Amino acid sequence: MSCLFLLLTIGWGAPARAQIYSWRDANGTLVLSNRRPQSAAPAKSYAVSESQSVRTTRYATADRSRAYDDIIREHAREQGVRADLVRAVMQVESAFNPAARSAKGALGLMQLMPATIRQFGVANPFNPEENIRAGVRYLRELLDRYQNNETLALAAYNAGPGAVDHHGQAVPPYRETRDYVAHVNELASRPIETRGPTMYKVIEYVDGRPIPRYTDKRPTSGAYEVVGK
Repeated sequence: MSCLFLLLTIGWGAPARAQIYSWRDANGTLVLSNRRPQSAAPAKSYAVSESQSVRTTRYATADRSRAYDDIIREHAREQGVRADLVRAVMQVESAFNPAARSAKGALGLMQLMPATIRQFGVANPFNPEENIRAGVRYLRELLDRYQNNETLALAAYNAGPGAVDHHGQAVPPYRETRDYVAHVNELASRPIETRGPTMYKVIEYVDGRPIPRYTDKRPTSGAYEVVGK
């Protein structure tokens, strides 16, 4: 899944002065400002004439991220995925912008690729409920594929499972993918776990269709499968 660290571009007007400064912050994000940076980061400056405003970038606010907390928790709990991991993926993928698009065709909050949209029957990838549902299910599928190894699941979410498998089930040596995994790790509430708690997969049948459910509590009855320790 591409679109490395999409910048959330906001049409927020700020008075343009004689100079516009640009630099990259500690996370590698491009910053534009009409004020000289206070940090030691090297900055380039550009003269701007006859301009009343500039378009700048900013991080997603806490209010924007909290708007999706209930949906994140619901689907994370249903699929047995850490809610903090889902939230970090969403921030890196789209900065919580439900209308985000990437040049490679990824759409919405969790930047679903067309194949993922088709796989999980998403009718409207810009609908937060549908997008998060499919994104979390895809994360769960990748966690199952890599024995609950979050590092490999994140690498596959960014570069595709084919790339992870091609490189011996390791993080591919792509700068984009390595930066992506590191950035999600930084935003998650605790370091990425290569081995999480024991997770159990139970198959329930709804209208004759098998529906997988995940839980960290061992089922007291019926058949189940251990998918991670």
